[in-house]
Amino acid sequence: MDNWVWWKHGVIYQIYPRSFYDSNKDGIGDINGIIEKLDYLSELGVDGVWLSPVNKSPMYDFGYDISDYREIDPVFGTLADYERLLEEAHKRGIKIIMDLVINYTSHLHPWFIESRSSRDNPKRDWYIWHDGKNGRPPNNWKGIFGGGAWEMDEKTEQFYMHSFLKEMPDVNWRNKELKNAMFDMIKYWLDKGVDGFRLDVVNLYIKDDKFRNNPFTIGPTPRPYDMQKHIYDKNRPEIHDILREFRKILDSYSDKMSVGEIFVEPADPKISQGYLGDGEDELHLAFDFGLIITKSSARLLKWGAKRFLDVIEKRNSFIPEKGWPCNVLSNHDNSRSISRFKGGKDAVKRAKVTSTMLLTLKGTPFVYYGEEIGMRDGKMKRKDIMDPMGKKYWPLYMGRDPERTPMQWSPDENAGFTKGRPWLPVNNDFYHVNVETESQDPDSLLNLNKRLISLRKEKDALNRGEWYSAKDASDDVMAYYRVKGDQKILAVLNFSNSVRPLKIDDQGVWKNIFSTHKPVGDTLKNIDFTLSPYEATILEQEGSGLQT
Repeated sequence: MDNWVWWKHGVIYQIYPRSFYDSNKDGIGDINGIIEKLDYLSELGVDGVWLSPVNKSPMYDFGYDISDYREIDPVFGTLADYERLLEEAHKRGIKIIMDLVINYTSHLHPWFIESRSSRDNPKRDWYIWHDGKNGRPPNNWKGIFGGGAWEMDEKTEQFYMHSFLKEMPDVNWRNKELKNAMFDMIKYWLDKGVDGFRLDVVNLYIKDDKFRNNPFTIGPTPRPYDMQKHIYDKNRPEIHDILREFRKILDSYSDKMSVGEIFVEPADPKISQGYLGDGEDELHLAFDFGLIITKSSARLLKWGAKRFLDVIEKRNSFIPEKGWPCNVLSNHDNSRSISRFKGGKDAVKRAKVTSTMLLTLKGTPFVYYGEEIGMRDGKMKRKDIMDPMGKKYWPLYMGRDPERTPMQWSPDENAGFTKGRPWLPVNNDFYHVNVETESQDPDSLLNLNKRLISLRKEKDALNRGEWYSAKDASDDVMAYYRVKGDQKILAVLNFSNSVRPLKIDDQGVWKNIFSTHKPVGDTLKNIDFTLSPYEATILEQEGSGLQT
């Protein structure tokens, strides 16, 4: 396909490696397990795979606390295994995106061990140290995982900052030597053939150099962290300087990309899309999470076409002219979309609607492992919880384990994930929600996703065309055009469990190219027909493109 840009026009699939496929029977997913499933990913049709961290780590936060950036943790395999993953993925036309966790390191990283050894150590300034005030922390900043953001080091009698666990000290990006060391590490992986990076909590890199207190906000929340307006410990303007330098490194290689996690709760597209810079000088893509987290008191976006449309239109309004959006419904930190959007007996029907939306919107779709088969949040007992956040806030919050349960491959023991004891319990619906069973059902969610991804690749209007809303969605029906040249496509999504009439004043002959309810291949004159409950239909107009 002409001018195909994999990260822009393709589909990205996120893997949480511990939970994808276990090749050595220890109950934990690994790199060789991912290699064994590359043919599945190729058949699904994805163009890139983002792996959550596999670097060497003591696993206080399951790999996000990195103790050696240039090594692979033995629980996942070896560096040679990772190099083979790159080779085998590339053979199949699949790119590999590495999780880049560089706001903090493990407290067992050699850099931090040196930094805390004495106040005059050359690496002391590689982390954020402060005397404090009268034996107390220097300010009121809170840790995202609970408690304060400062930990007293008894040996040197200073506090160090940690945005998350105390075993995850924040690095000091204002230090040029630290920055150069990070950039050298990034080049190391680019030289090995890594195709891109997902930047963890990228908007936390720089903190206020005056260490001013954050003001307080009002609202019930189980986390003290959420009671502050984080104006001094995130989204500092100097972060953009770092990203411009980072982008120059990526641009010095061929066909590389970056996508940033913009840690803002609730989601704010003005902030998140600001990390795209002018569209060509900072991040390639920036997660907004508006389709997950909203400004409601419940924080999670509730079901409804109007709500979804408002999020999409608002987000698009903040994307720079040369920028590109990305879309995500689920990830390793938030409840899976099929569970979040509920629906009871209609949950799979709703999932078919959101899958159609995700794969037909303008922007790069990110599919979380298992989302393509309708995996739900796992049911956790207290004894099953592994996530440090779940252990701390139980029972108000079960942590992130429910969305990290093992991939459901088959109706066999442990869902075919492992022949050992799985590190997290397999969800008990695996007998019918699994790849093997759904592969054999033409009407399954898995086969719907395969058809949509194939259609997306086939139609330029879907993978790179412009996006125009066709109606206001007040009746819970979302309809929008995708247009590229003379190719004009209309996606129609009924978010309601009731029949809905649809009439759009757009003359012409339309061909049904995808539908959950209507016969594919049928043609109709004009947009005037009835939608079944939870129907998703995609039409292509015969003739010239949309005039704008």
